Amino acid sequence: MLQITPFEKHVAEYDEWFEKNPFVYESELAALRQQLLSLPENLTGLEVGVGTGRYAGPLGIREGIEPSGEMAKLAVRRGVEVVNARAEKLPYRDIHFDFVLIVTICHFDKAPEAFAEAYRVLKPGGALIVGFLDKDRPIARSYEERRQQSKFYRHATFHRVERVEKMMKKAGFKNYSFTQTLFGELGDIDTVQDPRPGYGEGSFVVAKAMKK
Repeated sequence: MLQITPFEKHVAEYDEWFEKNPFVYESELAALRQQLLSLPENLTGLEVGVGTGRYAGPLGIREGIEPSGEMAKLAVRRGVEVVNARAEKLPYRDIHFDFVLIVTICHFDKAPEAFAEAYRVLKPGGALIVGFLDKDRPIARSYEERRQQSKFYRHATFHRVERVEKMMKKAGFKNYSFTQTLFGELGDIDTVQDPRPGYGEGSFVVAKAMKK
């Protein structure tokens, strides 16, 4: 419950962040879009932890789950069909989606269980795409240093790339690829950055892996 409460109470402030940091936001979208464009067209996808629809909407994802009712209201306005549910227990049948997108693992109570659920609902050959702040890079470190002053990151758990890959492997995923962006400190990003392959330089990493 601790992870949901700040988003219920401060949804407007959360959503305004994207307006105040347009170059950061658009850079993240570019990295996510690059991984999505590597998939075949006309696929059925789900965003887990859809929030206010800031990612699903522009990326053309029409379905998501979100435990915060206040956040979900904004996502619906952005054209996303939202089901009230948690990542660790998805309300869908097995082998249902072509891809699953997650951009909120730092707020998950049990990330390994969320990955296992994503694996369950994916079709064979389906993709899990995870965007996250790399614990070893500057932006995540700055959030960790100021977590006591943060409404949204006080209880967040940031992960290293190797940890995310290990959790995905444990869930059964194969064939990994990585894209990165957000090079430099958060306040210094004053243009939309082109994503680069790999990880280790950018603060925002997008990992993609496939179900057998």
